[in-house]
Amino acid sequence: MSTDGLEAVAIEPDRFSKYAYSPAIAIGNLLFVAGQSSVDDQGKTVGTGDFEAQGQQTFANLDRVLQAGGSSLADVAKVTVFLTDMSRLPELVTLRRRYFSEPFPADSVVEVTALSRPELMIEIEAIALRRV
Repeated sequence: MSTDGLEAVAIEPDRFSKYAYSPAIAIGNLLFVAGQSSVDDQGKTVGTGDFEAQGQQTFANLDRVLQAGGSSLADVAKVTVFLTDMSRLPELVTLRRRYFSEPFPADSVVEVTALSRPELMIEIEAIALRRV
């Protein structure tokens, strides 16, 4: 759907519309990706209590939305990462090296007291170039 230059990116199954937001919005050659976490297509949390598993699912979800919007992990310019425990930063760096390549995206890491579900430990939002 497009409105005045804003194009909503859809993925199937659509588990976002019931919360009144899009997984991503494209504006020209930029893609703004909403926060992605370790929730699967059935709406279940992947990796409760396991930061590595949650991180892998979060990056998989991020990649999926990027692909749907005509982008990829290689096109990410900026991420904001929300962690519920900043002591997980070394593990986050390991995940970043696994899923991103040089030049690495600009990054902000913010510790928060909670995410949308109490068991979530990580959420990532992104801004990327579109290659469509």
